Amino acid sequence: MKSCIVAAWLILFASLNVVWSAEPAVAAARPQSETPHPARLTLDRVFASEEFKGDRVPKVKWLEGGTYTTLQPSKIHKEASDIVRVDAGGKSEVLVPEEKLVPTGAKGPLAIQDYELSKDLDLALIYTNSVKVWRQNTRGDYWTFRRSTGQLAKLGGDAKPSTLMFAKLSPDGTRVGYVHENNVFVEPAEGGISTKLTSDGSNEVINGTFDWVYEEEFSCRDGWRWSPDGQQIAYWQLNTSGVKTFTLVDNTTATYPILNSFAYPKTGERNSACRLGVVSVAGGATNWIDIPGDTRTDFYIPRMQWADNSRELLVQRANRLQNAVDLMLADTTTGKVRTMLTERDGAWVDIHDEDVTWLNGGCDFTWVSERDGWQHLYLVQRDGSSVRQVTKGEFDVIRLLHIDEKCDRVFVLASPENPTQQYLYCASLSDSGTPKRLSPADQPGWHDYSISPDGAFAVHTYSAFGKPPRIEIVSLPDHKVLHTLAANDALRATVGKLSQGPVEFFRVDIGGEVKLDGWLMKPPDFDSTKKYPLVFYVYGEPAGQSVLDRWGGKKYLWHLLLSQQGYVVACVDNRGTPCPRGRDWRKAAYRRVGTLASEDQSAAARELLKRPYLDATRVGVWGWSGGGSMTLNLLFRYPDLYRTGLSVASVPDMRLYDTIYQERYMGLPQDNAEDYKKGSPITHAAGLKGNLLLVHGSGDDNCHAQGMEKLVNRLIELNKPFTLMAYPNRSHSIDEGKTTSRHLYGLLTRYLDDNLPAGPKP
Repeated sequence: MKSCIVAAWLILFASLNVVWSAEPAVAAARPQSETPHPARLTLDRVFASEEFKGDRVPKVKWLEGGTYTTLQPSKIHKEASDIVRVDAGGKSEVLVPEEKLVPTGAKGPLAIQDYELSKDLDLALIYTNSVKVWRQNTRGDYWTFRRSTGQLAKLGGDAKPSTLMFAKLSPDGTRVGYVHENNVFVEPAEGGISTKLTSDGSNEVINGTFDWVYEEEFSCRDGWRWSPDGQQIAYWQLNTSGVKTFTLVDNTTATYPILNSFAYPKTGERNSACRLGVVSVAGGATNWIDIPGDTRTDFYIPRMQWADNSRELLVQRANRLQNAVDLMLADTTTGKVRTMLTERDGAWVDIHDEDVTWLNGGCDFTWVSERDGWQHLYLVQRDGSSVRQVTKGEFDVIRLLHIDEKCDRVFVLASPENPTQQYLYCASLSDSGTPKRLSPADQPGWHDYSISPDGAFAVHTYSAFGKPPRIEIVSLPDHKVLHTLAANDALRATVGKLSQGPVEFFRVDIGGEVKLDGWLMKPPDFDSTKKYPLVFYVYGEPAGQSVLDRWGGKKYLWHLLLSQQGYVVACVDNRGTPCPRGRDWRKAAYRRVGTLASEDQSAAARELLKRPYLDATRVGVWGWSGGGSMTLNLLFRYPDLYRTGLSVASVPDMRLYDTIYQERYMGLPQDNAEDYKKGSPITHAAGLKGNLLLVHGSGDDNCHAQGMEKLVNRLIELNKPFTLMAYPNRSHSIDEGKTTSRHLYGLLTRYLDDNLPAGPKP
């Protein structure tokens, strides 16, 4: 689960065993002059220092011919950057020096957080002074800089600071479009009088961006698109009127509570009305696209793009159950639509992030489907009359990266042999033969790529479990390294000095011809003749895969810290997680979220406990978000197996989560009430026997603390002891405020140490 809190917090604080001091016994105070041993981890080393911070990774924006632009740190101002162009060999030249980006009256240059360049590289659109909107910093200030004239101009007129969103240059570089206060504007590139293309934007009517649930569950943020000829703008409009609101209470910022209410449709409730419009950049009336169906009750419109011309839009419409996606062509003049293709599934159809790619002069387009039981690439004629499969075989295309039509090749990510890893493959567009692996054979693990427009170069990122990433520019298809962007040599050396035990990737047979992937970390001084406590890290929901052979950052380091203390740490991916193991594997969780995963996880735990060095009397589990919910399910359903659970930011009752996510995997609660009840941890709370720690942020807009409070009431009713830690006004990530992460992981570490003693026993 990825998913306010009221005055009851004060009552809970007074009546429950609330933990505020979270310094673990294992991290006892040491003199400040004493340097930690390089082989041993401490919480301060992991969460309160920059010792494990990697090299700065420049963001590459590809140009033609293998060159790219990026930001290069300024030599004068710490917070400033130059925009540079780099050739394939690594030689750079400065395009926009930071000293040119000093506004009149300012003490220093703009701190560039993102940028866009016109095709002729003469105009730079600068994004700065950003603020967070829910998950990402999508609201800020925009400036333009003309290289040929040296003119620096601020966009938005007298708009308040940090209130513009999703600014983009027009195709010819003469104008900039953006969203301000839920309306869409166009302004001359050098600044000046803007044209307001929509005027009905308000707290309820949202133009050019999205409401909470579209943003969270469909990754919809930037809600408008320039037409290829730059004469029109297509945009989403959402109307949240009639959608029930949720209120978060901020008790810490001011003397009196601050209320933050926002539209949040919980399962079975009404969604926002959603429609698509097209408007001339000169202004005037919007032409609305006539997409059949009521988006408040029956449909979603999660994707839209121009259909390789300035006359038509390509639209994806999903039904409420998300088991059917219609691909439609819309005439922007008449507003009429026609369906070219419908993708159906007995469970759900995933909405893919990759835009459709148009080929053969706009006559064909790419499509990704699981229709043969595996996720593969297809080529579809524009009228939908022909659908041809491009990649074939009993493996999944994890993601389509790039199509090089001229050279008749397509680049995809896949891992036919090992679903915990990821590699680059190249296939032919015209010949459905066996794809060829391009990632080096001597680099097992996780590979990711950003490929240049001509398909001849790529940014290659490689890491493995316990091995920090190395990022470089490579040529394709030979995969020759041209230069390195971030070697992370210092980080690799620091990690390499840490005391580490054996790491094992395994498959555990739980019966019924089901084998689950997992990893296991043993203590550095592991002795197979003794018994160790076992701690599981879980997630288990359809939104994420956990058993991955790649660098895990601070979470990996914390697990390593636990192993150094004498814990065996393990992780297993149950059926229903989005592993590249075929459609049936992924869709097995339909209407069984919480139920199937609990069965698989507990079965895997019992099989692992047959190993003589694991202590069946000391088994713990922890997880965050959906993993927090899974922790509760395991602790409540299998109390004789799991003795201690640490549940962070959970959803104890699935009926309290949002429409798009929960209904996708569980159907409508009106139809499937019993499935919701069976899968929700709160239903099984009476089974609690062991030690339970509940952790939640009171400002969690995603998985509301409301669910935790309902669980607390149920546990009180059952007279079950537990421990609660509330982080005031923290969001789902519980990382706002100084040392919050250090405090949280200190709490988790101490709770394990107190309730699941570490170290081997005879």
